[in-house]
Amino acid sequence: MAQPVRTRRLRQCPLACADRFTWKLEFPIKAVLCKRHGPPETLVLEERPALEAAPGQVVIDVHACGVNFPDTLIIENKYQIKPELPFSPGGEVAGTVRALGAGVSGLSPGDRVVASPGWGGFAEQVSASASCVLRLPAGVSLVAAAACSIAYGTTHYALRERAQLQSGETLLVLGAAGGTGLSAVEIGKLMGARVIAAASSDDKLDLCRAHGADETINYSREDLRERLRALTGGRGVNVVYDPVGGAYSEIALRSMAWKGRLLVIGFTAGEIPKLPLNLTLLKGCSIVGVYHGGFQHNEPQAYRAQMAEFFELVAQGKIKPAITARYPLEQAREALRAFAERRVTGKIVLVTELGRRHAE
Repeated sequence: MAQPVRTRRLRQCPLACADRFTWKLEFPIKAVLCKRHGPPETLVLEERPALEAAPGQVVIDVHACGVNFPDTLIIENKYQIKPELPFSPGGEVAGTVRALGAGVSGLSPGDRVVASPGWGGFAEQVSASASCVLRLPAGVSLVAAAACSIAYGTTHYALRERAQLQSGETLLVLGAAGGTGLSAVEIGKLMGARVIAAASSDDKLDLCRAHGADETINYSREDLRERLRALTGGRGVNVVYDPVGGAYSEIALRSMAWKGRLLVIGFTAGEIPKLPLNLTLLKGCSIVGVYHGGFQHNEPQAYRAQMAEFFELVAQGKIKPAITARYPLEQAREALRAFAERRVTGKIVLVTELGRRHAE
């Protein structure tokens, strides 16, 4: 006897406010799952039951999810966060509130929100702690929001709070054409810095100049230290934004001005540098760690205030994330492969069926 088949469909449902609509997502939902650790090709796309909101949690219908370098690490069990198998990667999402768990206030079903749940975003629904869910201001699209919270949010926190970057200072951005690096070019210029962008090819540097870089260095064919000496008249740079690590970190530290600040963002080069600490003594400079997730966990109120301020800048059009590619959720493996092979400039975003219908 044939078994009944469950179908998935989308239908439009009016909310309390007549001029707003959401899309109700029926069972089941799609999710990209990591069932065993490995490269992007090991991920599988499956249908799963819809989520229910646990106490303190918010269930979000995902419209878009940002793709980031840590997503390539977490699926290979190489990241500091190690969720239990099976799980979905994806640490930043934007969408609409589906359901609220007990004890959650300040949000309502249908609200447009952005969240940084750590993982789980490569799916049509995600459950996130209410503490990491922010209502979006008008004027910020859900796709733009999904491209912002990790890279741009980290950079805003790094340059404003950790480096206390001042107008007129010189900012060096390593790996400047990546999503995180390009956010530093944009926000550094917004804060009044003179921005030197360093990247590995001329086409990447063209992108940096288009987003406000004052000077550029192609460190695949130019001597980074000599170029920095020439560009700063031997004074050095005030702030280094370093998401790369590897050999360039020490060169940047040696090119630091008096009382400079080297921001440790990440290690996309794959090597954690061992830096000569005598340089910090000689230059009176600081090596400053930047962990936005730790800021979120340890200082939740300050985190929410910082992110609210950041998204107001996006709403005002002062920050425009450079989204260079959009993939459907079903092509998550291809998106991660592009990251793993260093083929990504700017930000790339996964868009769900719900997100695509909403944009139509």
